Amino acid sequence: MKLKAYSVTDIGRIRKLNQDYVFTSEVPIGPLPNLFIVADGMGGHKAGEYASKCTVETIVGETNLSTERGPVRVISKAVRKANQRIRKKALSDDNYFGMGTTLVVATIDEDGLCVANVGDSRLYLISRGEIHQITVDHSWVEEMVQMGELERKNARNHPDKNIITRAIGVMDEVDVDFFEVDDISVGDIILMCSDGLSNMVEDTEILGIIESGGSIADRAKRLVAAANMNGGRDNIAVVLVELQK
Repeated sequence: MKLKAYSVTDIGRIRKLNQDYVFTSEVPIGPLPNLFIVADGMGGHKAGEYASKCTVETIVGETNLSTERGPVRVISKAVRKANQRIRKKALSDDNYFGMGTTLVVATIDEDGLCVANVGDSRLYLISRGEIHQITVDHSWVEEMVQMGELERKNARNHPDKNIITRAIGVMDEVDVDFFEVDDISVGDIILMCSDGLSNMVEDTEILGIIESGGSIADRAKRLVAAANMNGGRDNIAVVLVELQK
């Protein structure tokens, strides 16, 4: 199965800095056959930008040198190294104190799709005319939904929707969630994004844009345009991966 990927970030209409960072490789990185990453940084002036960029570059570098076997082990070790690096910088330099970043990482092999997630950046699978959110947000609002204290339909516009409960670099140790999807096939599209897209564009609208045709580059750009049209209140990161014959 071949892959075709496209990535884009956009500063949005409100922010003065772009703290989102992405990476795509359709060819092997170390023991992984491919690698796709989205990170959404947070922190003061340039700190969030540093956190997301350093995290992605660390994961790519560690993966490239990895001697681990299996995507979960490879990615776990690389994410822990990134967390240590961000945490150390945050504690040693007041200008970076409190910084962190969300993270979603994906790789695809003969067994299917392997996804790692920290924070509220997301991975969706668009398959057979349907959109499925694979990751689960690490956010206060999602916890309220899971406990039955908040209806999902009210979560999107909740005033505390941006409070996340996990991030890279915030604690000495990071807890990473992994998801594995074996039911993927030619024609499916994987969407990875920061909350600058998912907070601005409903899942049904995302699906409509993906299903509207054109190249994946065209569709990624239309997703960014939709987020900006709906307010563009945050940086926007989009990675699209199309599974081809």
